[in-house]
Amino acid sequence: MDRRWRIGAVSYLNTRPLLLGIEQSDLMQSIELIKDYPAKIAQDLIDGSIDIGLVPVAVIPLLKEAHLVSGYCIGAEGPVASVCLFSEVPMDQIKRVYLDYQSRTSVALVRILLAKFWQKGVEFIKAEEGYIDHIKGETAGVIIGDRALAARAHFSHIYDLAEAWVKYTGKPFVFATWIANKPIPDHFMAAFDKANAVGLENLEQVIKAIPLAEQVYDLHTYYTQNISYLFTPEKKEGMELFLKAL
Repeated sequence: MDRRWRIGAVSYLNTRPLLLGIEQSDLMQSIELIKDYPAKIAQDLIDGSIDIGLVPVAVIPLLKEAHLVSGYCIGAEGPVASVCLFSEVPMDQIKRVYLDYQSRTSVALVRILLAKFWQKGVEFIKAEEGYIDHIKGETAGVIIGDRALAARAHFSHIYDLAEAWVKYTGKPFVFATWIANKPIPDHFMAAFDKANAVGLENLEQVIKAIPLAEQVYDLHTYYTQNISYLFTPEKKEGMELFLKAL
């Protein structure tokens, strides 16, 4: 009997298309699926408490072994909508920036963009739970995931980090991809990737399964125009450029 693989995935709306097919497939008999926020899943992969994770790419340099095992990712070729710097004032008036505790890649990305794209010096504040309420005046904050989609209605200045990266580099951005901390059999990953594709081919089914209370943003737009799921060679180039800049 094959071993039972421990799989970690982000518990945000952006992963629902990838997870639908997995959760409906026979793979569930051979995996243990753990869901949490990105930085926690990344730490689980570092610690070895999971074998494969849909994790922030900023974790790659911290792994003893990093195997890119899938043809799917959480990426963007333009505005991503759910990873942004939110502020009440324009960029030139921002003095402090909260860094979302749920993120690794996004907080690294905002540091790079502020220094090299916006050419702006700020004080960084390590955020704790409840920090969004303190994004006021000259204090901005990075918010990611579902909370970022909800925050879009409450801030007058929204700086999309993926959109800024594409303008800065001309390359797409990869926030997360499936990474293993050990070699994984090809037959398992082939079945795994086939399952990843199911939700992308049935987006209306994905959206229908999400409670209306969680749909704070047009999910069809989100899944077809904001998030780009295929881990293409160009996305890999963008990812490698980001990793070099860390």
